[in-house]
Amino acid sequence: MARSVFLGEFEQITLLAVARLREDAYGVAIRLEIEERSGRPVAIGSVYAALDRMERKGFVRSKVGEPTPERGGRAKRFYDVSPPGLEALVSARITLDRFWEDLELDPEAPA
Repeated sequence: MARSVFLGEFEQITLLAVARLREDAYGVAIRLEIEERSGRPVAIGSVYAALDRMERKGFVRSKVGEPTPERGGRAKRFYDVSPPGLEALVSARITLDRFWEDLELDPEAPA
């Protein structure tokens, strides 16, 4: 990990969704994975904006699949996490783990 890269929360969960879905990682499936795991609604436009941003940064790669009849002959764009994207995820986890280390939070305690 030669350089430090900051990933925002949504970028992290989007990259993690892509990593979890593997060869099935396309826009709608990524959105559904994020919604299911985060428990909050996600706009498909936000997913595509994050994927586009991360593709420009070199964290994800994309390829167009074969057209399918159920999509009216249109093809899906599939994504995978690139090695720099994996490095960024690992770096983000290490950083967060350092902050959580030895930290105990009590939501019932007065501020």
